[in-house]
Order: sequence, then structure tokens, then C-alpha cells
Amino acid sequence: MEPSLVSLAGTAPPTASMGGALWSFALVVGLLTVTPGLDAALILRTAGLGLRRRAWGVVLGIQTGTLMWGALSSLGVSALLTASQVAYETLRWAGVAYLVWMGAGMLWRTWRRTPAGELAEGEPDSGKDGVYSGWRQGAVTNFLNPKIGVFYVAVLPQFIPADAAHLTAGLLLTCVHILLGLVWSAVLIVFALALRDWLRRPAARRALDRVTGTVVVGFGVRLALSD
Repeated sequence: MEPSLVSLAGTAPPTASMGGALWSFALVVGLLTVTPGLDAALILRTAGLGLRRRAWGVVLGIQTGTLMWGALSSLGVSALLTASQVAYETLRWAGVAYLVWMGAGMLWRTWRRTPAGELAEGEPDSGKDGVYSGWRQGAVTNFLNPKIGVFYVAVLPQFIPADAAHLTAGLLLTCVHILLGLVWSAVLIVFALALRDWLRRPAARRALDRVTGTVVVGFGVRLALSD
């Protein structure tokens, strides 16, 4: 989820009921969900290599991060990111370091292939089709993106009815975002798996890793240069 459309949410009118809030929030985060971004790149790359379980692990990790940010925002904790420059900068640079490290690793490994074009034994992603490894990658990627926290601080309160319990309503809205994310991720995985035979060819695999690595590094640089 790339919170570049936060201005759309900023124009959302106050909602009078929880039902209206859910539909309005679903519209906003639905647009964000289908906007191409880092999450989609990771899911497509993992599923395209035929790592079905790891791809779903990435999805679950991303949605775990979304749930965490929604809960922290509902509790008011993530407001520290907007109130404290130190907290925001610390998380931002941790995210930059992680994204550049992950993307650079993908790029570097494309130049260290075996003659057969496969990953060398013991390198990351070599035969590791595990849910946990994917979950860890997705969760860390989402958690270290402070823009998502700021997005929830700026947007979520606008959709919580005045007479609703803040934490309960916030978590319910977050679950809508998670549900949409799961549906869209399933579409991406099915699409990538349909092309897995072609994508698992050595040349195609190197191209996929180079494109994804460049995208990941690009998001890291973008986060570093963002205000």
C-alpha cells in the first residue's frame, strides 16, 4: 500500500454511521490497494518464481503490518510519528536501510548465478518456499515504512463516527483495508503463478530480480529523499 493518495482521503466528508464509514473507507483504501507499489512488486516477484507459500507469507506479513499500524493509530500511539521528528526520522532511515539492502541483494545475486542460471546453494530464496520467511519479509517491509503510519494518523480518524468506540471502530476499518489487500494479493498471485513456467527460466528470472531489485531500491531512495 503506497499512501500517495492521502489527499483523496483528506476530502472525505464526516460519516454519520459506522456503515457509511466502512463504505467510504473501503473506497479510499481500495484505490490505494490497486495502486502499483512496493508490496505488489514483492508479491509478484515471489509468486512469479513459483514460491506459492512464501508469496502468501509475504501477503500475510504485509497485512500484519497494516493491522499493527491501524491498531497503533486507533490507540493514538502512531501519532508520535507526526509529533516527534526523531521518532519519524529513526523509523524512516531504518526503512531506507532495509529497502536498499534488500533490493541491492536481489541485484547483486543476479550477477552471481551458477552456469545453470540458478541461485547458488545457501543464498537467500534458494528453494525456501516457506510461509514464515515470506511473512517476515512482508511484515518488516511494512513496519519500517513510516509513511503508512502517518497515513493512518491522517486518515483513519476522519472515518470514525463521533459516537463510536475509537479502538473498535479503528480496528474494524483496518480490517476492511486488510480484506481488500488479501483479495487484490490473491489476484496478483494467480496472475504471477500463471506465468511461473516462463518466469522461472534463468534469463527471465534474472530480469525479474533486476526489475524488482531496482523497484525496491528506488522506493528506498524515494523514502530517503521524502520530506
